Amino acid sequence: MQTRSFIRPEFVLTLRRALLGGLALVALVPAARGSNAWLGWMPLWLVLMPACALWVAEGLPLPRLATLMAHRGGRRVQARRLRM
Repeated sequence: MQTRSFIRPEFVLTLRRALLGGLALVALVPAARGSNAWLGWMPLWLVLMPACALWVAEGLPLPRLATLMAHRGGRRVQARRLRM
């Protein structure tokens, strides 16, 4: 089910650029893998936060593994009440 996004495409492009820039910084600059007294853990702010913001801006699509598990066929076992 696809939902219409109300996020401007320029903002999504900016988030993608921030994510790629953060990945490049963490991969190439050893100081970006550490911690800062003001910001805390740098990979969190350089990679994970832009990735989460991009995920929300794209409409929270499910990861591929979750969609495969949801559409998996077969009989499901239902819990039954124990009678004593």
